[in-house]
Parts: sequence; structure tokens; C-alpha cells
Amino acid sequence: MNVMNKSKRCHHFAQKRGRDIHASSLKWHRLALVKLSVTGFTLIELMITVAIVAIIAAIAIPSYEVYIRRAELSTAQQEMLKVAELLEKHRARNFSYDGFVLKGTSTNQGPYYSVASASNNSLLLPLDASSGKQKFTMTLTLNAQTWALTTLSANPRNYSLLLTSAGIKCKTKTPVNITAQACGLGQEDW
Repeated sequence: MNVMNKSKRCHHFAQKRGRDIHASSLKWHRLALVKLSVTGFTLIELMITVAIVAIIAAIAIPSYEVYIRRAELSTAQQEMLKVAELLEKHRARNFSYDGFVLKGTSTNQGPYYSVASASNNSLLLPLDASSGKQKFTMTLTLNAQTWALTTLSANPRNYSLLLTSAGIKCKTKTPVNITAQACGLGQEDW
């Protein structure tokens, strides 16, 4: 009987020990699951984040493009005003606009002699742009007593400009309307 009791006790101990091992492994497994779920993101959370980023991008990108076009237009206007000032200085010295050139030659250098993309009556803007990469093309038309600067935009969403010796300063988004005297229909002053 003693052997039987020992056998029962051993069996009982093994069962109890097995339950304890099983119970402790379940506890560890549950803790591991809790830790895993706390450290990750759900698919819903990721989808919401992507949607928010898409909405912000849909608002920000067009605003940024408008800002870039305005900056490019401002650069073109500044360059036109600079050329207008140079024309008036030339007229004050020579009593005429005749002989004014943007580029010139090595013996008769114009103010834009060192600009590679310049010619005697046109400039590509920005000044360091090569042909085909320009944002604007400025063209000077002059005679002895008057001049007109026409700056055409390469981007159809941006304005083309006109500045004349008569004081006309206008802009339009339809460059075919620009003449030496006006910007045509849809013009705005600048």
C-alpha cells in the first residue's frame, strides 16, 4: 500500500505541477499578447493617418504652386523695371533711346553683356536660364522716342506683362492680346 500511495502521490504531484506549468505559460502568453497589441498600430489608425496627410497635401500643394508663380512674376517685374531704368538713363545721356542694346558687343557692351541667354533685344528670365528652361521671355521694342517691354510667360497659368515708356503697366493671362499699347481683354494693372 505504501507503494500505491507513493504512486498516487507522484501522479497527483505531476498533475498539479503540470497545471502550474500550463497556467504559468498561459499567463506569459497573455502578457505577450498584451505587449504586442500595445506596441503596434491598427490598420484603421494607419488609414486615418494616410487620409489626414492626403487632405493636407491636397490643400498645401496648390497653395505652394500659386506662391511659386507669384515669386516668378515678381522677379520678372523687377527685371522689367531695371531695364526701364537703364533705358531712361540712356535717354538722359543721349537724348534718345536709339543705340540702347541689352547685350551689345565686346566694344559696345550692354548692361546684360555677360548674360549668356541675352540678345540685343531679348532676355530669358531667370537670367541664368537656358533656352527652353526659361520662365519668361522679355522682348524690347524701341525707337528714338518710345520703348515697350513685353514679357511672355512660359507657364499659361501665370501672367504675361507689358511695360511702356508711356507708363502703361499691365498684365494678362492671354499673351496673344498684348500689343505695344495695351494688354487687351482681361488685363490688370501691376
